[in-house]
Amino acid sequence: MDKILEAVVMSSYPNNVKQGLVRRVIEAAKQPMDSEQCWSMLELSTKLFLTGDTKYKREIGKEVLEVYGHYHPEEFEEFFNVRFLLSLLQEGYGPLGKRSHYVLDYIQLGLQFVLESPSANSIFNLLRIEVLRKVCERPSPKQCAKISKLLSQNPQCIPTGKHQILFCQQLIRCIGQFQCVSEGEEDIMEFLEQVNKVSGLLQRIWRAQTSAILPSLKELFTIISSTEEQEAPSNALASVVQFVPLELMDGVIRNLTNDDSITDVQMMTAISRMIDWVSWPLGKNIDKWIIALLKGLAAVKKFSILIEVTLSKIEKVFSKLLYPIVREGALAVLQYMLLSFQHSHEAFHLLLPHIPRLVASLKKEDSNSATSSLEQLAELIHCMFFRFSGFPDLYEPVLEAVKALPIPNEDRIKHLLGQNAWTSQKNELACFYPRLASKSETGKIGLINLGNTCYMNSIIQSLFMASDFRHSVLNLAEGNSQPLMTKLQWLFAFLEHSQRPAISPESFLSASWPPWFTPGAQQDCSEYLKYLLDRLHEEEKTGKRIYQKLKESSFMSQAIEQHYLKKTLIEKMFGGKMMTKIRCLKCLNVSSREEAFTDLSLAFPPPDRRVLSTGSASVLPVEEIGPQFIEPPGTPSQITGSPWVKRKPHVSGDRAANIVPVETLGFQEPGNQATSLNRNAVGMDSPKDPLSAFGEQTCSPKDSRSVPDLINYFLSPEKLTAENKYHCEKCASLQDAEKVAELTEGPHYLILTLLRFSFDPRTMRRKKILDNVSIPLVLKLPVLGASEESQDVWQRRKDRAAPGSSFVSVIYDLCSVVVHSGVSSESGHYYCYSRECSDTITHEQRQKPSSDKQLDFEIQWYLFNDTRVSFSSFESVSNVTSFFPKDTAYVLFYRQRPGRQSCPVHEAGAESSRPHGEPSLHKDLMEAISKDNILYLQ
Repeated sequence: MDKILEAVVMSSYPNNVKQGLVRRVIEAAKQPMDSEQCWSMLELSTKLFLTGDTKYKREIGKEVLEVYGHYHPEEFEEFFNVRFLLSLLQEGYGPLGKRSHYVLDYIQLGLQFVLESPSANSIFNLLRIEVLRKVCERPSPKQCAKISKLLSQNPQCIPTGKHQILFCQQLIRCIGQFQCVSEGEEDIMEFLEQVNKVSGLLQRIWRAQTSAILPSLKELFTIISSTEEQEAPSNALASVVQFVPLELMDGVIRNLTNDDSITDVQMMTAISRMIDWVSWPLGKNIDKWIIALLKGLAAVKKFSILIEVTLSKIEKVFSKLLYPIVREGALAVLQYMLLSFQHSHEAFHLLLPHIPRLVASLKKEDSNSATSSLEQLAELIHCMFFRFSGFPDLYEPVLEAVKALPIPNEDRIKHLLGQNAWTSQKNELACFYPRLASKSETGKIGLINLGNTCYMNSIIQSLFMASDFRHSVLNLAEGNSQPLMTKLQWLFAFLEHSQRPAISPESFLSASWPPWFTPGAQQDCSEYLKYLLDRLHEEEKTGKRIYQKLKESSFMSQAIEQHYLKKTLIEKMFGGKMMTKIRCLKCLNVSSREEAFTDLSLAFPPPDRRVLSTGSASVLPVEEIGPQFIEPPGTPSQITGSPWVKRKPHVSGDRAANIVPVETLGFQEPGNQATSLNRNAVGMDSPKDPLSAFGEQTCSPKDSRSVPDLINYFLSPEKLTAENKYHCEKCASLQDAEKVAELTEGPHYLILTLLRFSFDPRTMRRKKILDNVSIPLVLKLPVLGASEESQDVWQRRKDRAAPGSSFVSVIYDLCSVVVHSGVSSESGHYYCYSRECSDTITHEQRQKPSSDKQLDFEIQWYLFNDTRVSFSSFESVSNVTSFFPKDTAYVLFYRQRPGRQSCPVHEAGAESSRPHGEPSLHKDLMEAISKDNILYLQ
């Protein structure tokens, strides 16, 4: 019968004819027959099953085997013996080089017919040993899946005892070497199915024998933490973790993170490979294990591992959000990585170029998964905006991409950030500075944040970019008896000449630290700036007093005497003077007091008050020269009692002989309206050039303020009445009065602080005024000069001002803007925009009407945000609050423009203090910089 069957199978008959003949043979096989005939048929069917070159032949072999297993069990058991199976498993079947791939399928087929036979235990024992040997040989995924299928259907064949643990470990090693050789969809699906069968076997073993789990996981960690393997282990290992009971997670993670035998490199390698598992499409709970290990590392303060892993893997995790099948797990891991990485903006900034594309893709997908992911992603992005403010140029495209998505409230953001931080102790992360591979393309150098020291960094960079001040500091002689100024000189020198991307201002911080500041807490940058300038000023004054005493002892030469009796550097660069006048409205007596200042603190007018300027008099209103020009407002109505009513040309006791009143600087004069002066009012009928046309007052939009608004409000008359009455010495009683401030000397660098923080009695906290304030690029400031020192100036201006006027408009160029991001002075972040204004504009260029705007925009702006320095623009400065409402200009630096509009009293001093060319540093400083550069480059 075996010959007949073989002849039929090998014939060239059509398959349907063959099938009929084979069916007859199979039916005949169900009848009793002798042992020899059964043996012959079993040999033939084994041959067909194992070596058949077509699926049809293998199917016939399978049918015949099943018939003989059912109807001739004794003969089948005799044929399917231990020796035969050992030969199949160890030597294979078929010609050398063409061994059959179906041995395991054959054994699985035959086992069902010998389960109750006396030889069953011998076969099981054999298979327990052989499957262990097989997996140690690292079979292919397909063969491994067949072993798993065989053992899953025949658990009696699974190794036991120590061999079982070894088998699990070796099976995991097999999975670690699995690779899908094809990228075709069918092949990928087949590969995933094979991996699932293998990991499913592990799950079956672990359920039956929980003692095998921990040794298996230890082997898994050994594989993924190995640094010796040339190729990374397969991501198919993710399929192993999904079946580990979650109740074991805490103990497993605790053991791993506290195991001193595991090096940092091994741990970093292991967690990096685990994070790659987010791309495994069929894994469950993989994200939970990854996050648990990350949290475990944070608990034992392995911050260097967490930082390295996050920065190297976060982009890969983010990219997986494009694929719905792995999106949920990838998003969970991404959320933890970003929300926990709070010491630096680096991780978030790596994602910025990719966010708009992903958002667009998810919107296009239009599925429940995509919608949910978009909302979670938007929440995550706003958390990062809140935590790492100060990058408007970088964030603008991202903000545009997510603008239509829900915005979480501040409490929710703070909850998420607080819940996921690696540590509540910020100082524990102070040493982990952002990684900077090279110096910024701008050529500028950043400052390292030493723990909420952005307020200092922004001020230092603004002072550094004040080139006249910087040159003066760098030119200071060695041994100048000014320790704080010397530290500032060293810091400036390193900012100028270091090769590092960023330097630490730690030494200067400790020397300039206001004693009432709380270490590690956010501080007010304006308060720090005032304290710093005052310290530098007093330090230099102390030196001058010492030299004055030496002079009196006749130990000083005349040259040294002249040098040390000048103004201090702070006075030369930032010092201005202001005259405060108070006029009694009963006796008209005026008292005045002149004060020095280094900055002007500008309060916001009440919401219902608009500060307006007219061009109706020779006292000059504050003006803005910028990209916008608006027609001047009309002549204000002159109502008795209003602070805008004009005053008399001269009042006894007043400093100027003929001060002509205007709206922002005048006293009230009830019943006297100097209308006769309107013929010579600025901006009326008198001729004007573009730089002196004070009638062209620029105003901010209707619902916002401008810097000129705030200065005009600062300089406008103030009524002293009721509880605030003035004690007039002449009247010897409290009287209604009017107070006004007038600038008598404009500083070389004008510092303006916008008073955005006010105390809220309801909450007992300082709240922030978030009003957008437009900032002019060029500002005209009215300064009251001494007439005897400026006769020639007033003569040149007689066509533009009333006779006898001693006010002159001083032009200032914007050079720095310190921005505060946040809603409280005790929190948030500071960064600054700066540009380097210098005297490179020629006199001819200044006379050209079109040159101012052009030249102002040609000067490069930079954005300084701690360690990061980037190119920026005035457009970014102007629009930052529009895009980020909590990012508001706080401290402004303006530089006085030299020329005929400059303050005549101040300019000579400023010019004499302004060094020409790049300053040369003293020897010790240059050597220190050179050594540090060599050390860094090495």
